[in-house]
Amino acid sequence: MQPHRFKTFKFTTDPNAEEKIRDVVGLYLNPPTNAVVLSLDEKTQIQALERSQPLLPLRSNQPARHTHDYRRHGLTSLFAALEIATGKVVGKCSERHRGADFLRFLKSLNQRYQGRELHVVLDNSSTHSTPDVRAWLEAHPNVHFHFTPTGASWLNMIEAWFGILTRKSVRRTSFRSVRALVRHIQHYIDHWNDDPTPFVWTKKPANIIRKAVGRGR
Repeated sequence: MQPHRFKTFKFTTDPNAEEKIRDVVGLYLNPPTNAVVLSLDEKTQIQALERSQPLLPLRSNQPARHTHDYRRHGLTSLFAALEIATGKVVGKCSERHRGADFLRFLKSLNQRYQGRELHVVLDNSSTHSTPDVRAWLEAHPNVHFHFTPTGASWLNMIEAWFGILTRKSVRRTSFRSVRALVRHIQHYIDHWNDDPTPFVWTKKPANIIRKAVGRGR
């Protein structure tokens, strides 16, 4: 028994959860021919923390260590899209994460994949469905949104990449300014794209529905 250890869980209460799960997972397992499937989200409030002392490197039987104290130098938000087929990431840092900032990033993606049909997996953030975003989608029928169920953002593959960015890069580095943080993130994205690793989805929709929806009823 280890009562000090615990894990959290969460069931989705979205009434359309089953339909959304089948839609999103269907894109991962059987993407449309000649289309680009992107997993998109924003990682908000990434802090530029300057540690009081340099990070101590890994040693035998000892993890890397850093001081508990730091100085805060501000925040940035990262809009990022993971290309499901190749594992490549397109990212752009922004001072804010408003609907206008999201739409600006969406337009840049449409320009990047000009002439291609885009299927975009994203969560239910209010910035993803502003009137301006909806109007832009109506004028660009080649772009299709596929929303994850409410409370199930883990179904969005870009979240796994955000975790890698945090654990292996941002959390292990000290930044003297937001500008230094932004440069670091862009360098990490460029390095990742030199040899991208696609994420392979293996779970069938029925298995996910049974665990994420069935027990919550």
